[in-house]
Amino acid sequence: MWRVKSLDAVLATAEKKSLHRSLGPVQLTLLGIGGVIGTGIFVLTAEAAQKTGPGMLLAFVIAGTVSAVAALCYAELASMVPVSGSAYTYSYAVLGELMAWLVGWALVLEYAVAASAVSVGWSGYIVGLLAHLPTPIVIPPALATGPYAGGIVNVLAVCIALAVTALLTIGTRESATVNACLVAVKLVALAAFMWLALPVMHMQNFHPFAPLGTPGVIGAAASIFFAYVGFDAVSTAAEETKNPQRNLPIGLIGSLGICTVIYLLVAAGAIGSYGAQPVFGPHGEVLEPGSRALQVMCSSLATQPLVCSREALAHVLRSINHPMVGNFLGLAAGLALPTVILMMMYGQTRIFFVMSRDGLLPEVLSRVHPRFRTPHVVTWITGVAVAFAAAFLPVGQLADISNSGTLFAFASVSVAVMVLRHTQPNRPRPFRAPLVYLFGTLSVMGCAILFVFLPWQARLLFPIWAAIGLAFYYAYGYRHSHVGRELRDIPPDA
Repeated sequence: MWRVKSLDAVLATAEKKSLHRSLGPVQLTLLGIGGVIGTGIFVLTAEAAQKTGPGMLLAFVIAGTVSAVAALCYAELASMVPVSGSAYTYSYAVLGELMAWLVGWALVLEYAVAASAVSVGWSGYIVGLLAHLPTPIVIPPALATGPYAGGIVNVLAVCIALAVTALLTIGTRESATVNACLVAVKLVALAAFMWLALPVMHMQNFHPFAPLGTPGVIGAAASIFFAYVGFDAVSTAAEETKNPQRNLPIGLIGSLGICTVIYLLVAAGAIGSYGAQPVFGPHGEVLEPGSRALQVMCSSLATQPLVCSREALAHVLRSINHPMVGNFLGLAAGLALPTVILMMMYGQTRIFFVMSRDGLLPEVLSRVHPRFRTPHVVTWITGVAVAFAAAFLPVGQLADISNSGTLFAFASVSVAVMVLRHTQPNRPRPFRAPLVYLFGTLSVMGCAILFVFLPWQARLLFPIWAAIGLAFYYAYGYRHSHVGRELRDIPPDA
């Protein structure tokens, strides 16, 4: 269980059965921005407001800080081991096979469940956009939401998940090109929001700043952490990156820094121009975001606050007398949120691809399409699973479930980089994380604190999910592991 796959063997395996290298630093940074900016800011702004009000600004800072120290650890390992697999591969080389399996299994929560969450968020914006057309098109409630909100199935979320799956099957470079165009649309829409919302801010909208106190702020940070999920998906593209030692750190840290600045400006504009106070129950009780009780309370209000909207930013613009721009932002979200789904599913398929290549999952999952040179089998398996979850579950719950797996993976990478500094101090490091023991420790502590403040459902689901993963590992992976069977790919000069 504790056997490791040496870094030399990891690199040799990648060379033996490799993917085509076609991505440069600009494409990587745009992939990172495309993966990060999405449901977190377009949709979960309302969820964060219900948990902490204007204190969501501080929540963004807390979540961004934890992501930043984790990004430094990711950048060092990604530059040393420029192969697909992200946190799974790093854990295999440093912490052993059992931890690698658990990390890879947790990444299913990060990537696949996150893709489902973004699909649901996209559906909410499209439903709102169609309802505000000159000739409104009303999607029947039974087909616009899942059972959690009184519907039957979220048809639009299913459709977008399957469409992105088809695009990923065609090819990586084609997907990256489409992504670059849609990222530009997304950034223009957010720039328009900031241009209109920031000048009309009222300072009284920031008071009270944190009506639910410090626990509310940290709880919101635990949920809004989802807004930063995606930057690490850049590291899963390592094996398809030109000059990865130089370009991976640029893509990781550059995309995260740009996104953090945008988040703070957009959140400040939404709070200052319209307000973001939480809605309480009839007796002053705290209502859970996305709950039936909150929906009932929202329906009784004459003016819909930010926390009641499924399309938060478009709702703000319509409310401050910019309905046309609000509709444009809704259209931009409809066009651009699929870039986030693409990045999440891209990351998931590459994780499964590498686990299969190591023998921990059936070999069929690492088959590469003869024409497109993409792992088409695992791509479609992932796509169908993402569509199924998006059809029936709410965006907030999906985001919190995704966060539980993400926090575990981030903490594991932070531990791995510190262990590797101690065990192999002389190995070449094209990028060295500064103050690695300090920042690595802060990353682990930050991930642990945010996990504790996740909703109880997400905290409970993670150990259950891990137990299911262990059952799979002992039933198949433990016996079929290439390392365990000594099917090692050792470089000729080793």
